[in-house]
Amino acid sequence: MARPDFPRTLAQFQARFGDEAACRAYLAASRWPDGYRCRGCQHPEAFELPRRRLWQCKACGCQTSVTAGTVLHRTRTPLTLWFWAAYLVTTHTPGLSALQLQRQLGIDRYETAWAMLHKLRRAMVRPNRDPLKEQVEVDESYIGGPEVGLRGGRQLVDKALVVAAVEVRGKASGRVRLHVVPDASSPSLMGFVKAHIEPGAIVLTDGWPAYAPLAGMGYRHRPRTQGDPKRADKLLPRVHRVFGNLKTWLRGTHHGVGNQHLQVYLDEFTFRFNRRRTPMAAFQTLLGLATLHGPTPYDRLYTSESTG
Repeated sequence: MARPDFPRTLAQFQARFGDEAACRAYLAASRWPDGYRCRGCQHPEAFELPRRRLWQCKACGCQTSVTAGTVLHRTRTPLTLWFWAAYLVTTHTPGLSALQLQRQLGIDRYETAWAMLHKLRRAMVRPNRDPLKEQVEVDESYIGGPEVGLRGGRQLVDKALVVAAVEVRGKASGRVRLHVVPDASSPSLMGFVKAHIEPGAIVLTDGWPAYAPLAGMGYRHRPRTQGDPKRADKLLPRVHRVFGNLKTWLRGTHHGVGNQHLQVYLDEFTFRFNRRRTPMAAFQTLLGLATLHGPTPYDRLYTSESTG
């Protein structure tokens, strides 16, 4: 069951996903790109029960829904609204707030729009995604503005410290990874590098001593030191450009974000940045990714847990 092509215009989108049946068919193709496979007996054939929104295995009778076990688990919101929400999230370059989503889709309750956005954001991080490779810039920054006068610029006072890694692709930037860390210590920074960068890669950092263990971890560490901290962007231009874009995006679209939910927004920025040249394909990827995750109970949306 090959994943279908994505509509390239609004008219094509409406024609393609104008009803629940069309959306269910697309989710099935995304969930089973190599063809249906029963989760019970692995039989490759099933028939649909449209009124109950179920697929039933022809061999053992096991029933499942295309939304079962996913971020759309037991949704009461029409799938057509979910599809429009995913489309708007991935094609609005500056991003979309819950209030904007509520207004554009005519959703009655703000809480519904907010929950939809956060469930889609949770689906933006692919489990076991490929690590960054070859040559990577790494640095940290506070989200919320610089801490003027504090030693080293690394004191955490009511702000979140975020570490970023950006692949070097000639003069351009490749993929990015962003994560909140508790502090700028070696354990925190080395944990991030180990989780997101392939061993053997060249890792470019500033002269912060906490990066010193990199060489002993199988990385080719290339620290770049400078005397004027205001010119750090010249030494690591790609990662500083990412931080600048991130802060502008958070201020402009979401008017600031609390620490509790910051990682979710970092995941959304990462998703957008890594697919910035293929915004239409991002929609298809988003719904395909959504079927790889377990369900998100509503109360968990109010925790800081991230899918990483």
